[in-house]
Amino acid sequence: MQKNNGIMLKTVKRRRRFGRAVTRVFFIALLAQAFAGMGAVVAAEDTALYWSIHKDGGQVGYLLGTIHSEDPRVLDFPAGFVSQLTSNQLFAMEMVPDLPTLNRLTEYMQYQDGKTLESQVGPERFALLQSELSLYGVPDEWITRMKVWAAMMTLSVPPPETGFFMDFSLSLRAAGGGLKVVGLETLEQQLSFLEDMPMAQQLALLDQALEDYDKVEQIHRQMVENYLNGNLQKLTSEAEAQLGQLAPDVRQYFMEQGIDARNLRMLDSLLLHFESGRVFIAVGALHLPGEKGLINLLRQRGFDLQPRELPFSGGAPATNP
Repeated sequence: MQKNNGIMLKTVKRRRRFGRAVTRVFFIALLAQAFAGMGAVVAAEDTALYWSIHKDGGQVGYLLGTIHSEDPRVLDFPAGFVSQLTSNQLFAMEMVPDLPTLNRLTEYMQYQDGKTLESQVGPERFALLQSELSLYGVPDEWITRMKVWAAMMTLSVPPPETGFFMDFSLSLRAAGGGLKVVGLETLEQQLSFLEDMPMAQQLALLDQALEDYDKVEQIHRQMVENYLNGNLQKLTSEAEAQLGQLAPDVRQYFMEQGIDARNLRMLDSLLLHFESGRVFIAVGALHLPGEKGLINLLRQRGFDLQPRELPFSGGAPATNP
C-alpha cells in the first residue's frame, strides 16, 4: 500500500511539473525574444523597456516590454509601479492564460493524427529527447505524441519552478486591481507560425535546442541580467549573438511570421482596446523595437510614447501617473 501511494505521489508531482512546463510553453514570446533580434534595429532614443503612451494631449496608457521569467527580481513590483498599473481600465497581454486556452494548448502540442515524435525526428534524436524531456516532468506517454515544435519549445527555456512568470503575475495584479484582462492574440493565432513552420526548420531549431540544452540556464540568467539593466539594445544584441548560427531562412521565417505579423495583429487589437479606456500593455520586450515594432507602429498611428525608468531591481522608482 505504501509503495502504491509512493508511486501515485511521484506521478502527481511529475504531472504538476509538466503542467507548469505547459504554462511555460504557453508564453511562446520567450522563444520569439530569442529570435526577434535578428535584423531588428533599435534607435538610439528607443532603448527603454517602459513607456507612457499619450494621444491628443492626454495619457492613454503604458507599454511595458516584459521578460517571461520567474526570477524574483522581475516579480518585485514597487508600490508606485502598481499604482500606475491599476490606474488603467484594461490590461493587455499577448494571450490570456485561462484554463480553456491551456487545455487547448495541450492538444495542440500533441499529434492527433497517429504520428509520433520518433517518426518525425528519428530514433537517435528521440532517445535523447526522452532523457531530457523527462527532466521537465513530461510524462512518457506525452513524449511519444509530442510535436517537434513543442519539444523544441520546451527545451528552449529552463525547467519551470513556480509557474508565476512576469506576464502572468502582472495579469493577476491587474485583475486584482479591477482591470479587465484582455489578450491581443488567440491561441490559434499565436501558434500558427509554429504549426505552419516547414519541418526542416523545426528540426534545425530542435537540433539547436538539444545542442544548447546544457547552456539554457546560463543563457536565461544573462537575458534577465540584460533586462534588469533596462536597455533594449543590449537584449537585441544578445539575441543576435545567440541565433547568428541559424540558417537565413529560419531567421527570416521567425522575423516575418513570429514577430512582424504578430506585431501588426497586436496593434490592430490595441487600437480597438484604446476605445474602451486606458490600457496597460505588457508584451515580450523584443516586440517593441524596429521599424515594425510596437513603439514605431503606435507612433505611426498618432500616439506619443515617452520613455520611463524600468521600475524593477536596479531601476529608479516609478513615479505616480
